[in-house]
Amino acid sequence: MRVFYDQLDREIKIPNPPKRIISLVPSQTELLVDLGLEDVLIGVTKFCVHPKDLRQRKNTVGGTKQVHVDKIRKLAPEIILCNKEENTLEMVAELENIAPVHVSDVKSVDDSLELIREYGEIFGVREKASEIAGQIMDLREDFCEFIDKKPKQRVAYFIWKNPWMVVGKDTFIDHLLELNKFENVYRLEKSRYPEIYLDQLTTKNADRVFLSTEPYPFKEEDKSMFKKAVREDCIHIVDGEYFSWYGSRLIAAFDYFKKLHGTLSYSSSE
Repeated sequence: MRVFYDQLDREIKIPNPPKRIISLVPSQTELLVDLGLEDVLIGVTKFCVHPKDLRQRKNTVGGTKQVHVDKIRKLAPEIILCNKEENTLEMVAELENIAPVHVSDVKSVDDSLELIREYGEIFGVREKASEIAGQIMDLREDFCEFIDKKPKQRVAYFIWKNPWMVVGKDTFIDHLLELNKFENVYRLEKSRYPEIYLDQLTTKNADRVFLSTEPYPFKEEDKSMFKKAVREDCIHIVDGEYFSWYGSRLIAAFDYFKKLHGTLSYSSSE
């Protein structure tokens, strides 16, 4: 047994290395596959959609908020991977009766890099983890040069409808917005994901409204509800996976952000 500390500074004792992994976090599932660990990944959630056909080859053990505990127990995992935001404390406590539970807490790119390297140590794939982390660092540096002279823009980032919910402070999405020089107009709210009244959006003086494709799948027809707050050409459907998934997804995210900025420049009068 080896001793590690997860991103909540919780001590976990695990085999060297674990050969039966259950992942309850979609972005971490994708990372495991990219680290070359698909063969030892025995269970995933119904939301683990990347790679696209992965769920056909693996046991599905529920969602991120509710899982089939008995099914997980029968799979006899050696480690279960969770996340502070995606999974509940009650779930973690219950699963610890089955196997060691590693809980991530990712609010920035640096947190993601730390997690990637830690997985490299835990699962014996240090070289591949270092390669992925290095690639992300290089891409981030290149993107920072790209974004350096772009003007700041005030953005409201919507994640849910009925009730209307936006992204607030202390979140990975907020961090990526800031990296893109998008000033989050709801960053000063007390809640991390505030519920708002749509008719109050005009008081925030947002330059743009972003409607995320997840967790609520906003569509083009939803744009019409925001026309009183900003110009129609300043309402955008954005890919929620690139703004909220960490791990190896970041490799593609920076290219997506560049293309997004190109679209914004084209459609605006700035």
